[in-house]
Amino acid sequence: MENPTQQEREKLHEQQIHNKIKAEKTKKTVKKIIIYSIILLVVASLIYFPISSSKKPGKYDDFAKCLTEKGANFYGSFQCPACAKQKDLFGKSVKYVNYIECGPLSGPQNQICKDADVRVYPTWTLGNETLEGVISLEELAQWTSCSLSENV
Repeated sequence: MENPTQQEREKLHEQQIHNKIKAEKTKKTVKKIIIYSIILLVVASLIYFPISSSKKPGKYDDFAKCLTEKGANFYGSFQCPACAKQKDLFGKSVKYVNYIECGPLSGPQNQICKDADVRVYPTWTLGNETLEGVISLEELAQWTSCSLSENV
């Protein structure tokens, strides 16, 4: 094998430099692809999981529907902390409860709440019976004869 000439050595050196630059660009491109893929997966997860969990039934959907079918009414105010606690007991199943918004705590109260003689928030009515304050789900179940089964 012969010794390469000066010109061949320079050409070989240029080729090596070119290959190194190309390899570094490839590494950077691969890193970018990996980073963008991870970001995409995180964003997709943040979008998917709230949507998929919101489609699941609430824990007390059947119970809340039964309360409404029996004619139970829940009167409250958007400013009432006790009403918020009552709603929290139902979780996302509260959407099936017949909730009547009476207005701000400082008044005026809407006519529906006046007609129902609501004086305290929260107030539950069923026929001529009334319960006032935060009522446990167990007590509501007993009061309405609705089964307090959890949706699975």
